Amino acid sequence: MTARGSHPAHRAAQADAFDRIGERYDEAFPYKGGQIASADWVLRKLRPGARVLDVGCGTGLPTARQFVDAGCDVTGIDISPVMLGLAEQHVPEADLRQLDVVDLDGSLGRFDAVVAYFSLSMLRRGEIMVTLLRLHELLVPGGWLALGMVEIDVDDAPIHVLGTPMRMTGYARCALRAVVQEAGFSVREQMDLAYVPATDDQPLEMQIFLNCRRNTF
Repeated sequence: MTARGSHPAHRAAQADAFDRIGERYDEAFPYKGGQIASADWVLRKLRPGARVLDVGCGTGLPTARQFVDAGCDVTGIDISPVMLGLAEQHVPEADLRQLDVVDLDGSLGRFDAVVAYFSLSMLRRGEIMVTLLRLHELLVPGGWLALGMVEIDVDDAPIHVLGTPMRMTGYARCALRAVVQEAGFSVREQMDLAYVPATDDQPLEMQIFLNCRRNTF
């Protein structure tokens, strides 16, 4: 075990943190215009019935619900059973699974699009690159990736969300683009949005959304 904990211990602590804040999450972070706009961008690229993987689907709102309402076949994964329970209420049509993105393999098949809004922030930087490469493999050639992260230059740093301790990773915006491109994606659109949470105990943050296409080489 490293000083920061093994992968199972690290992820169990992250899952426990989201279990504790799950019921309050959507109320504390209600303004999701950037996330909705990013998903709309992906939807314009997809055919009806396209397969979409929502990585870190959380409560299912707004993203899994948005893709299901548009006629997509949605699979959502999350490490928090509380979050998944909420997603089952909000998006019963989706295929929802308690699964860690770093453990993804080919058993779920391939997808036309993958979305990962703020879920990769719960990984360490080394895991993020491995995960992006795995998502590249799970996408069909020319498939689409959309992700959102908070702009902050830290690797597995301690933070508090709604009074609950967890750990977070982020990048400066140019560094994030470089990581995504190194993993085999071309960035087609970038949105940088200032975000003010609804609660006074959460600071102003800059959110980065990258809409990307899987390179075929």
